[in-house]
Amino acid sequence: MSNLAQDTDHDAELEERQYLFDLNGFLVIDNVLTEGEVAELNALIDTQDLPPPPDNFPRFGSAAGAIRKSGPGFLQWGEPFARLMDHPAVLPILRFRLGECFRLERLYGMYMRQGSPAGRLHADYGAIAPNATSVPGEFYPFRDNRMSAGFMVAAWNLRDTGPDVGGFCCVPGSHKSAFRMPERLRKGHQDSDCVQIVKAPAGSLTVFTESLTHGTARWDADYERRTLLYKYCVSNMSWGATRVTAPEGIDLTPRQQQLLAGPADPLTHFPSLFSDEIAN
Repeated sequence: MSNLAQDTDHDAELEERQYLFDLNGFLVIDNVLTEGEVAELNALIDTQDLPPPPDNFPRFGSAAGAIRKSGPGFLQWGEPFARLMDHPAVLPILRFRLGECFRLERLYGMYMRQGSPAGRLHADYGAIAPNATSVPGEFYPFRDNRMSAGFMVAAWNLRDTGPDVGGFCCVPGSHKSAFRMPERLRKGHQDSDCVQIVKAPAGSLTVFTESLTHGTARWDADYERRTLLYKYCVSNMSWGATRVTAPEGIDLTPRQQQLLAGPADPLTHFPSLFSDEIAN
């Protein structure tokens, strides 16, 4: 196949992914990581000797975000974790949603064992967000001083997830809703017809917007769920006051270093992540 044909196929594939992401608010890309890469990441997690996951906060290796603590999180566990920050599979999707300039705002891993309960449905932005003033049953206008987009999540699946076992779930298309989700649907989301438990095999990448109404289905598998979440926002935004910092003793590329930079205006104080100086 000629280079032109390969470029055309790549552009068509990206165009399809952009359309489907915009339509549903999430996207699953299969077979991004090899079996060897998945095994390597799982082995590094095994060396941490993690305690059993608590039902109310089944996370590990967190940095920034809900724990309100700056640090490298699980990036410190080895170079393979840092490598995922700017993996070639995720960069084009982040680029068409967030533009040339975005940051790694927070990260954590999720793990669940058989019988772990479902996590609540939520969204950081939009009508269902905690900072929204939407009234149930009434149209919610998105005001200029409210964020409604600009925050993306790349979830790397290290174990099979899906309708038969549990894992990531969401209300497809809800990122465009201007109405607050009814409480009866939100509280009973595990068995609601409007909620999709997303099939995402080990080695796949799930990308979604934080304005999508999403959560976690109860875990029914006899193996442990493991998912690594990297959360990105446009460069002049920040979800919290704490930061993901560079791991010690691990060499980062210029692009990876830029992903960990503090908030700054796109292109003026925060260069494009795809410029020759940073990308090469």
